Amino acid sequence: MVNEQYKKMLEGKSVIRQLSEFASARGKEIGYENVFDYSLGNPSVPVPEKFTEVLIELLKTKDSMELHGYSPSLGIESVREQIAESLNRRFGMNYTGKHIFPTTGAAGAVAHAVRCVTNPGDEVLTFAPYFPEYNCYVNMTGARLKIVPASESDFQINFGKLEDELTENTAAVLVNTPNNPSGAVYNEKTLKELGRLLKDRQEKYGHDIFIISDEPYREIVFEGVDAPYVSKFYDNTLSCYSYSKSLSVPGERIGYVAANPKCRDAELISAICSQISRGIGHNCPPSIIQLAVSQVLDLTSDMSIYEKNMNILYKELTSLGFDCVKPGGTFYIFPKALEKDAESFCRKALKYDLILVPSDTFGVPGYFRMAYCISTEKVERSLEAIRRFVKENY
Repeated sequence: MVNEQYKKMLEGKSVIRQLSEFASARGKEIGYENVFDYSLGNPSVPVPEKFTEVLIELLKTKDSMELHGYSPSLGIESVREQIAESLNRRFGMNYTGKHIFPTTGAAGAVAHAVRCVTNPGDEVLTFAPYFPEYNCYVNMTGARLKIVPASESDFQINFGKLEDELTENTAAVLVNTPNNPSGAVYNEKTLKELGRLLKDRQEKYGHDIFIISDEPYREIVFEGVDAPYVSKFYDNTLSCYSYSKSLSVPGERIGYVAANPKCRDAELISAICSQISRGIGHNCPPSIIQLAVSQVLDLTSDMSIYEKNMNILYKELTSLGFDCVKPGGTFYIFPKALEKDAESFCRKALKYDLILVPSDTFGVPGYFRMAYCISTEKVERSLEAIRRFVKENY
């Protein structure tokens, strides 16, 4: 008999994936260039040339077993050390290779981090709007995800609501900055207040409360926006990173967990993660990708297109009367729909070949997400469809 829990999950298929599939099918009918698909957050800019050159050089010069054999369960030692050195240079930290655990992307990093610092029955708090897959990442460990309501004026943390939700059962707080879906970036004031509050609650409850910081958009930050490194503000922090966005290599599934050197059992976190891997059937990312990434750690793709697209959409949407917090980073924008029912709003948009994602699964009703990681030319062509949609329906 198949597992009933996973069978039931088939009924709740990702809305984002469903819309992406609809867009692909519609594209076969009218040409995908005529479908304004804002559904899926799939990086759209080229991989840095240096990354490609490194891969070619590795294939030409390295032993095949070094490139294609199993890596150690903790990851390749030299790679871990190079990641630590890069983080130290950039953020003034004090990591060593022992604090780094390579994973299959940020999803793999979060899956490990949650298991590392929770036990069944514990609670993990996160802030709306939030990435809906957090439900799976947390609830399927035996811990329970609790959602702190949004501060809709700016999508910073609603501290009054957070204080209400923090209890003796809280083992971790899962933050995502820059944020999917809102594009909001937690500022220094927000992170200092979060650190102060959690430190007070640790003392009150007599046990650790960890921050799990989901950071795949850390490098996509717009002009004039400060994006502080979360671990600098709270010792018990596990940073979960992915190179999917910064290097435009989502298919390579490469990221890491970085344990703040000052956190509880910092020297054990990576070893614990390796044991978690045994339990969930995850092993380290491909050796060749670990080695390639280690040589381009301080590089990124040219991601200026994302800010350009954001500014075009923000200007147009606000001129049409949409209420919208201007994103500080990522490649998402999260306007308020022009009716209370976001799903109805997004269904109507489909008639104009506009693929928009309703906000219900992000934990904030009445909004919609646009992933503008598409060409600027296509963004500009979509504006007329957006205008017609608004004029004819609202």
